[in-house]
Amino acid sequence: MNKCPFCRSPVEISWSYCRNCNKPLITNVDILSNNRVRPIPDGTSIYANDFVEGEESFDVNMIDDETIEYELSQLEIQLTDSERIGHNMGNLLLKKASLFYKKRDFSNALKNLELALENFKEEENLMNLIITHNEIGLIHEETGFFDQAIYHFDRALSFIEEIDDNIKKIQVLNNLGNVYHLINDLENANKYYQRALTLADDENLELEAVKTASNMVEILLSLEDYDRVKRILKRNLDFFIQTDDIYGVIQTRTKYGKMFYHLGEEYYDQSFNYLTGTVELINGIKNNISIFIRKKLEWECFLYLGYLNTVWDNDLEAEDYLLKSLEAVRTFEIQENIKEGIVLESIAKFYSLKGEDRKAIDYFSYSKDIYQKFGDKLKIAEMKYHVAKIFQEYIQNNEKAIQYYEEALEIYENLNKSKIGADIHNKLGDIYVSKQLYDLARSNFEIAKKLYTELEDEYNQAIIDGKIDSLKETENHNATF
Repeated sequence: MNKCPFCRSPVEISWSYCRNCNKPLITNVDILSNNRVRPIPDGTSIYANDFVEGEESFDVNMIDDETIEYELSQLEIQLTDSERIGHNMGNLLLKKASLFYKKRDFSNALKNLELALENFKEEENLMNLIITHNEIGLIHEETGFFDQAIYHFDRALSFIEEIDDNIKKIQVLNNLGNVYHLINDLENANKYYQRALTLADDENLELEAVKTASNMVEILLSLEDYDRVKRILKRNLDFFIQTDDIYGVIQTRTKYGKMFYHLGEEYYDQSFNYLTGTVELINGIKNNISIFIRKKLEWECFLYLGYLNTVWDNDLEAEDYLLKSLEAVRTFEIQENIKEGIVLESIAKFYSLKGEDRKAIDYFSYSKDIYQKFGDKLKIAEMKYHVAKIFQEYIQNNEKAIQYYEEALEIYENLNKSKIGADIHNKLGDIYVSKQLYDLARSNFEIAKKLYTELEDEYNQAIIDGKIDSLKETENHNATF
């Protein structure tokens, strides 16, 4: 009789899940080879597909500085020889860039990729132009230069059209979808993912279809299209179980945990079970993967376990999971990354909810600094707005509240966010009333009323009308004395 590797209960060989603990039954989980746990990266490098079989290329699964330095020194010798005899150096520069990327030296990786690009332009080598533009795009994406990333992915895509390589086309379409998702352009992200998925399905490229659908889940969660999310996750989990791909199972179970969390309170237990089971799976393969991959697998599990424990008022557990998530992100990303902003923001909201105002302000500020480096103006405004509310409602420092509200308001107005703009003018009006600065109060209430009218928000418009009437009565009363 077979036994579940987690709870040791008897299981049938045909079962995909243990009927006792609900964990996936993956064949030979303890002896999976390294290539079975190689991850599907956030951004897809297409470099390795065209070079020596087994080369890790731009993957950072293992980092050995001594080996990398030796390989770099050997490449320098080869580059000097190639330059002396007039040979094209593009391929050597591409390999050199990949070594710098493994060291997380993005500046030197980018410099060598750009030099390689010039060499491949002279050769008119379409395949190498595609590869190099794609890798440059990935580096710009990781370092927050999203417009440059989009440009280079677009250039890679235009060359792919000339050679008709569907797998590479799907990969680059996914990379474009990823960048647009990072800048919260859900419409364009969904468009590129859908193009990739349609092409993968039309060409019967099941693995590419599964990877693309996995990316689409993030968009569909934002759009609250949970029925489609469920269909995708079921298909993906079945595929990964059939192929004994434990990384794919981990990734999919994490997304199940996120989905059940977003479905609401009655599904929290299911979310918790998926996430804690996934952490156990990660622990089961920790000796087969690098610390970087492990932390990349763990960070969202810890983040959502933090959310769950927060709503359950398990403060110590919530704080522990949120800080574990932050530690995980800082481990696998080495330099600052947009994911760090997400976790810092979550920690700030936790401290705010628990009344630890100063800690909340600090973490909102840390998060704002990360978003600022990545040019996410909407998030910058949100962080300033949260800080302003704390100063107004809890610390009761109106001067600071006004400062942060006005800084947030300027950004929201530039982004044409009328609803939140109206709300801030309303709050500013309340503050100025409390300070007996009635002209400023009236000015803000009038602007709020105008915005609510344009938004056809009759409820808030009526509230503002009441405040303006009350303000008039106060002014008339004061005028009689």
